Amino acid sequence: FWTLFSPICWSILHAVLHYSEQSVDAMASAIHRFEAFTKFADFKQFKTQQAIDFKAYLAAQKNARTRDALSKATIYSTVNILKAFVQWLSREAGYKKKIAYRDADYFNLGRGDTAIAKAHREPRVPTMEQIKHVIAAMPHETGIEKRNRALVAFALMTAARDGAIATLRLKHIDLVEGKVNQDARQVNTKFRKTFVTVFCPVGDDVLQVFADWVNYLRTELLWGGDDPLFPATKVGVGASGGFEAIGLRRKGWSNSAPIRAIFRKAFEAAGLQYYNPHTFRKTLAQHGMRICKTPEEFKAWSQNIAHDDVMTTFRSYGEVSMMRQTEIIRDLGKPKDAPIDLVMLARDVAFLKEQRPN
Repeated sequence: FWTLFSPICWSILHAVLHYSEQSVDAMASAIHRFEAFTKFADFKQFKTQQAIDFKAYLAAQKNARTRDALSKATIYSTVNILKAFVQWLSREAGYKKKIAYRDADYFNLGRGDTAIAKAHREPRVPTMEQIKHVIAAMPHETGIEKRNRALVAFALMTAARDGAIATLRLKHIDLVEGKVNQDARQVNTKFRKTFVTVFCPVGDDVLQVFADWVNYLRTELLWGGDDPLFPATKVGVGASGGFEAIGLRRKGWSNSAPIRAIFRKAFEAAGLQYYNPHTFRKTLAQHGMRICKTPEEFKAWSQNIAHDDVMTTFRSYGEVSMMRQTEIIRDLGKPKDAPIDLVMLARDVAFLKEQRPN
């Protein structure tokens, strides 16, 4: 497996196929899981019965955290990765005489399980009020605590992805202009795209938390532009004689796992269920749908969270929650002060269509 999934193959997935780090990890995990099931048998010995047995094996497994049975969606995504991998192998030298392309079809789930796995469900998205409650509840006495609170505030202000957050430097922040330059030469952005994000208007209190952190780094720690915006935790021998967090390193995180751990701890400490950093993008997309009054405003909002196509924001992040859907439908039945301007509505629709790439 590891020779097949070599660093070269890893680079291809990243650079050529544009898969994110998380996607590559998911693929590697699914393939490794299958290999462990087959006791790492050579893929040249692949048999369709292995696929059938593996599906039964997955159906009997439990989620390591919740101890519930694996969801149909998890099983579906796992076997789909394996199906695509076996199809790829069937075309490769040394394997195409051993594996038939159609053999991969044995990873397919039944029609019923597939329907359950693909069924649309309302995504879990934190509200603006919940996130602000978490920020307000976070301690901020030590350098580590200041960093953690500023981290959550920054995610809300910018919808930045955790991979980018982990690699940002102080020089990328402009407090005067209220923006962050996500330079792909140094920042781990999706698709290695460079863009500028203006701080979203989510409240002066949130902005102040982040501004205080930047000023703390620049004036108290005397850090410069090439130093990390969110430094890693320094671990050393504490007063108890054991290893513990003792301060901040002058170095950034090597991956985004510590960021998700900080988010989890912050939400749980505030008495709320955990929401990962990526859900903040959906919160901001929905917030934009509420406060933007024209298609041009929403187009600008969409670009600000790094979407070239405004329809991406609508389709992937802008889903109306069931609660909000109920409010809107009920309000439609109430008398309006003025009728809808159909000419303006048609103009707005035409504007949105023009923004879509050819």
